[in-house]
Amino acid sequence: MIDPCYHNEQILVKLTVMTKTPIVRNRILLLHVSFWVLYASYRVFDSTGFLGLEKAFLYTAVSVFIKILASYVHFFLVLPIWLDQKSIGRYFRVLLVLLAAVVTFRIAVENRVMAELIPNESYFKSISLARVVSSTWDLLAFMVFISLIRVAFDRFDLEAKQKQLRNEKLTAELNYLKAQINPHFLFNTLHNLNYLIYSKSTAATDVVVKLSNIMRYMIYDASKNSVPLLREIDLLNDYIHLESIRLNEKFDLQFEKQGDVASAEIAPLMLLTLLENAFKHGVRDGEKDCWVKIDLRVDRDKISYRISNRIVASDPTKLKSGFGLNNLVQRLELSYPGKYSLDIEDENSIYCAKLVIRL
Repeated sequence: MIDPCYHNEQILVKLTVMTKTPIVRNRILLLHVSFWVLYASYRVFDSTGFLGLEKAFLYTAVSVFIKILASYVHFFLVLPIWLDQKSIGRYFRVLLVLLAAVVTFRIAVENRVMAELIPNESYFKSISLARVVSSTWDLLAFMVFISLIRVAFDRFDLEAKQKQLRNEKLTAELNYLKAQINPHFLFNTLHNLNYLIYSKSTAATDVVVKLSNIMRYMIYDASKNSVPLLREIDLLNDYIHLESIRLNEKFDLQFEKQGDVASAEIAPLMLLTLLENAFKHGVRDGEKDCWVKIDLRVDRDKISYRISNRIVASDPTKLKSGFGLNNLVQRLELSYPGKYSLDIEDENSIYCAKLVIRL
């Protein structure tokens, strides 16, 4: 049996190395391209009035090229120092070097290109502190904005991976709990079979047939997310038949079904545990006046399952364990979180369990 903790570690490793899917990468690329196209279009439109269309295109191309250069050098080479390497001090040192280099490059290009485009503009013919500060803040604003796109997508990506990890972990835990039922139930049934063989009962063959039906259900249906309720009822009937063969004394059993049982579905192995519990504590060979009453009702939005039995004197030969009920509660939490109720009552030697599952 695979240890679920090991399985969860494998999932974590897989998600850690997981890269963005092509669809996500394409969406991020489209977002970046759309932003720069819209920004460049606005600058061309804004500059055409005083420069003319041709000069506006060139003026915008130079400005946008420098902003793109600064933004993506920071995006790909500098920002990872903070986000991936977690070195904040080194990040700010490299950022200052990048800003100084790009601002110097920008002023040199503008003094050469913009001075020819706008010969009467003295701004592009001199270097002043105000111009250096303005250029720095202008570039820094675009670098921060582009960086925020990565931070936002990384956050969404991390949340999606964590959600997938939680889902796979829950699936692993549920499969682990289902797998535990097989040896538990098999142990009880083989114990019954051993009793029949020891007593030389001719019913042993019938037990093998019913056990075969039950194990077939365990193997082929228990791994599914849901099964027809009728298949679960067949499982209960086979179990009841096994118990009736084992017990020599007659006992009273009532199994009432109401509602649209044929069309309902349920997570597998949700009903068997309470039935096992009723037989374990309510029916014993040699004990008179044993009875079990089962009520199964299907409404439009819920399944109600009620089992009651008279509590017989404790049998010291039976194993005492809360494994079955604890296992059931865990499986209910995984399969129907917040959509079930399980009430246990033990009064006046009557044991009653009621399970309600909201569909």
